[in-house]
Order: sequence, then structure tokens, then C-alpha cells
Amino acid sequence: MQAPNLNRAVLDKAIAAMTCAVNHGVEEAARLAVIDFSLPSSEPRLWIFDLDSRSLVLEELVAHGRNSGDNVATSFSNEQGSHQSSIGLFRASESYIGRHGYSLRMDGLEPGINDRARERAIVIHGADYVNNQWIEQHGRIGRSHGCPAVNRDVANQVVDILKDGQFVFSYYPDDQWLASSPYLNCQPNRVAAIVAPLKNPGS
Repeated sequence: MQAPNLNRAVLDKAIAAMTCAVNHGVEEAARLAVIDFSLPSSEPRLWIFDLDSRSLVLEELVAHGRNSGDNVATSFSNEQGSHQSSIGLFRASESYIGRHGYSLRMDGLEPGINDRARERAIVIHGADYVNNQWIEQHGRIGRSHGCPAVNRDVANQVVDILKDGQFVFSYYPDDQWLASSPYLNCQPNRVAAIVAPLKNPGS
């Protein structure tokens, strides 16, 4: 898989985390989205890949939370009300119609890092502040309450491509996360303990 503007090291980490999850019980997916929050919001930093054809499907702008930073995100959280983005490996889940229109719920797979994504309502949705015109006026796109918001023109496409179980990997060079992530470091015992509750239909 190749994307000229995506750091290969970041893509490799995304693939490694996804592969670890699948190898230890998480159902395989057809697509993988990678967000590189180390890049400024004024640059495209969301890539979606088709895993079967190993091809790039989309490259787009994506917002971060208003308390994560200005044009560049530097702070991340798993806490309710933080208005910060979360990093780590997610599973995109069901689509729905909400206050932002056609949107996509996500479940964070990393305890303590992003596993409160659903209760925090961290979802993919379209936003009027994610476009090149906003960049021309403000030097950056607008910021969300923590959601990876995308341009309204592609929001429906992004939701349809990722819904029903595709992987989303949000990256930032956070030393603690890089050292402790059970997926990045592929720690089978920890991953197995995480995956077991996911298999419970009642969860």
C-alpha cells in the first residue's frame, strides 16, 4: 500500500496494530483508515486504503478536537468533556443520522487510550469548517469537540467506506502510547483480554 504524502513509518505502525488485532481474534476488515495527527490540520492527513487491492481510496482533511491544539494537535485524551481527540486503534461501527447528519460511531480498542470513544460520542461526521476555504481564511480548518470531522462533500462516502467494522488508526508520536500500546507492541495476553469482551454479543 502506498500514499505519497503519508509517512511510511506511520502506515507501517497502522498495519502492525491492525495485524496484531486480527491475529488475536478481532475480525478482519476490508479497509483501513489512517489519521496522522502529527501533521497540521491545514494538510490532508486522513488516508483510507482498500486492503484487498492494497490501494489508496481517499486522501482528505480531518479535524482534531479544539483542546488538542490550534493548527497542530499536541494533546490527546480519553476523558469525557475534554474536547480533545484520541489516538490509537479503533473499529468503525454503525452509521446513523444525528445532529451532524449522516455519521459513523467508533469503538476504541485500547484501554485507557481511546476505549471511551463511544460514550464520548467520538464519531466521524461532516463539518462546514473542514475545507480549503476555511484554511484560506484562518490558516487551519476548524476544530471539533474531539471528533475526526471531515469535509461535508465526502462525509457520506467516508462513512459508507468505513462502516460495519473497518479499522481506523489515529497516530501521534506520544512516547507513552508508543511504548505501552498492546497492539503496536503486539502483546498477545493483553490483546486477548481486550478482544474477549468484544466477542460478547451483549457488549
